[in-house]
Amino acid sequence: MAAEYQHLLVVDTDRGVRTIILNRPERLNAVNAQLALEFPLAMAEAAADDSVRVVVIAGAGRGFCAGLDLQDPARPSGNTRGEKLDDLAWVGRWVLAVTQCEKPVIAAMHGAAAGAGLGLALACDIRLLSSDAKLTTGYVRRGLSPDAGVSWFLPRLVGHSRATELILTARDILPDEALAFGMVAYVYNEDTFADEVAAYADTLARGAPIAMALSKRLLLTSSETPLVAHLKHEFTNIKIAFNTKDVAEAMQAFVQKRQPTFRGE
Repeated sequence: MAAEYQHLLVVDTDRGVRTIILNRPERLNAVNAQLALEFPLAMAEAAADDSVRVVVIAGAGRGFCAGLDLQDPARPSGNTRGEKLDDLAWVGRWVLAVTQCEKPVIAAMHGAAAGAGLGLALACDIRLLSSDAKLTTGYVRRGLSPDAGVSWFLPRLVGHSRATELILTARDILPDEALAFGMVAYVYNEDTFADEVAAYADTLARGAPIAMALSKRLLLTSSETPLVAHLKHEFTNIKIAFNTKDVAEAMQAFVQKRQPTFRGE
């Protein structure tokens, strides 16, 4: 079972889906110091639990995450030596908590997603969007430059020119645009959004856990690795996959014309 948190709700299904819900609805799930501390712990817990096949990140109330809570900001005071030397801070640790999880991570985005809230979603493997959502990089509106990986992920998703426009204008991005730009995989009607996310996560949870973990490793490094080196990484990983019981199960299921049951073995 997942631990108790002050600003997170953690919900498990018997199908291997763990949903981590940012739970400060009165502040549009904006990040304060406590939430900043809790989220990486919850992600690490999900990553270490073999019963968890898929992680869904969602927001309580009217939105996904409005970014940093400017009334109660999650930033170090800079007084201690550790704080002065900390070059990641909570925003960096949030991104790494997501990208270093070898299970598929889905961002289920409704309402507002801004600043670091958008960065959190961009760090996820798959983004599902409600038709009521409104996204923005947001930083320039507050006289800030991006953090939370926004300036790293966004160009890789939408291209350098489009990312520059979205960051420098900090304009609102509506669902149809987000889909057209390649920022999200699907847009669902807000009335059926929760059901659509659950169905999508259930489908993903039936996949082969080891194969998905190996695939995530390859995808994370693909843009930074020369072709020959990447081909070698692919071959190393597929040799690992071929030695799993899941591959044997998939082959048998194919012959028997049924759906395979993957156990991550």
